[in-house]
Amino acid sequence: MVEISVRPAALEDAVGIARVHIQAWREAYAAHVSAEYLASLDEGARVERWREIIASGDTDAFVAEADGVIVGWASAGAGRHMDAPLDRELEGIYITAQMYGSGAGQQLLDASIGESAAYLWVLDGNARAEAFYARNGFRRDGATQNHTLGDATVRIIRMLRLA
Repeated sequence: MVEISVRPAALEDAVGIARVHIQAWREAYAAHVSAEYLASLDEGARVERWREIIASGDTDAFVAEADGVIVGWASAGAGRHMDAPLDRELEGIYITAQMYGSGAGQQLLDASIGESAAYLWVLDGNARAEAFYARNGFRRDGATQNHTLGDATVRIIRMLRLA
């Protein structure tokens, strides 16, 4: 088993985060959105967006590394929604499929929100992700949204974890 380390993201991590972001989407969402959309994801645009996110300091971003290579990331901050049910939102957490079961996701979750009360949105039907969050005390609260990913409209569900 490879050793995973998790640390706060730095500006120079934007390229690695963007690479994982795109790879993880392609792996996790292939059954939900078109292959054309997933193939069109622009790494350069993601790199720039991640540089903005990290530089702003408004979002706590973390990376997971294995052998010095970024294999996952997580971000959390104040709720992005006007009707946020809690003060902390897990905005995103992704690892590459090769790292499933490695503990990287758990380490990222622990670094980004710890034991805090928090909420998140997850793709309805993403059983692996929902089971991971449920093991960590999150439960569906009944809120749903339709979300556009490329040429597809998907349903996302909100999950909460109370302190």
